[in-house]
Amino acid sequence: MKPILVIALAAGLGACSVDMGGYSFVSDGNRTTTSTATARVATSEALLTAEGECQANVSLDPSSRPQPAEIAVGMTECELVRAKAKRPTDVLIGESGKGQREVQVLYAEPGGREIYMFTDNRLSRIVKPGQGEQQS
Repeated sequence: MKPILVIALAAGLGACSVDMGGYSFVSDGNRTTTSTATARVATSEALLTAEGECQANVSLDPSSRPQPAEIAVGMTECELVRAKAKRPTDVLIGESGKGQREVQVLYAEPGGREIYMFTDNRLSRIVKPGQGEQQS
């Protein structure tokens, strides 16, 4: 019976969200009022779809994280699209042998193709024409 409980607990914790609820008691001298509140906050960051659009839980504001000053290793998929200010030419989404999300984002620029490679929503390598490869 314990393995089932462990699996259920692991599935619940892997949901990438936090549910909070509580009570509030307010007294104004004459009477006490009670109110309740519930909030749901997503803890995962926005991801690119195969169409090159950012997709996030509606409760997550992708703009809440400050935009990096320049395109650099470590930024997220959606931060790249916002920095480029246009939809990518192509997006390839797959999974590594280690179960990690791997994404290749292609931009066809006047100077040639630029390829941005992400592992688990973090930019890990950049390949630009004439500049070789930049990686973490």
